[in-house]
Amino acid sequence: MAGPMDHVRTLEGNLDASGARFCILVSRFNAFITEHLLEGAVDALVRHGAAAKDITVVRVPGAFELPQVAAKLLEGEHGYDALVALGCLMRGDTIHFDLIAGEATKGLAALGMAKGIPVGFGVLTTDTLEQAVHRAGAKYGNKGAEAAMAAVEQLRLHRAIEQARSG
Repeated sequence: MAGPMDHVRTLEGNLDASGARFCILVSRFNAFITEHLLEGAVDALVRHGAAAKDITVVRVPGAFELPQVAAKLLEGEHGYDALVALGCLMRGDTIHFDLIAGEATKGLAALGMAKGIPVGFGVLTTDTLEQAVHRAGAKYGNKGAEAAMAAVEQLRLHRAIEQARSG
C-alpha cells in the first residue's frame, strides 16, 4: 500500500567528503583537548574521502577568535567548501565562559549564513575537565569528528539544494 511519503521529494546530504576542500580552525587554548578534537576531525574527513592535501588547519588563540579568523579566511576567493571550528571552553567561577561561548556560537553561525558556507561547530562547552576529555575521544566519542561530519553532510545538502533549484 502506498503511503503519503511515496511521492514526496526529499533533499539530504551524505557523508562523502571526496573532492571537497576543508578548513579546520582550532583553538590553541586548552590544546590538550583541542588537539584530540583536531585529530578526530582530520581522521573523519580522510576516512570519508577527503584528500589530506585538501584540508587546511588554521590555529587561533582561543574560541573567541574563531569567528574573526573564519571571516578573514572567507574574504574573496577563499577556496574552501566547508569550515570546521574546534575549541574547548570550561566553565569557571565568572561569566567569562558564558560570554565567550555565546559570541563564538553566534559569530560562527552568522558567518555560515552570511557566506552560505557550511560551518561544523566543534566547540566544547563543559562544566569540568572530565567532561571535556570524554567529548574529545574518550567516553562520548570525538566531537571534532562529529563536527567535521556535520560540515560534510551540510556541504552535500547545500549542493543537493542547488541541484534541485537548477533541475
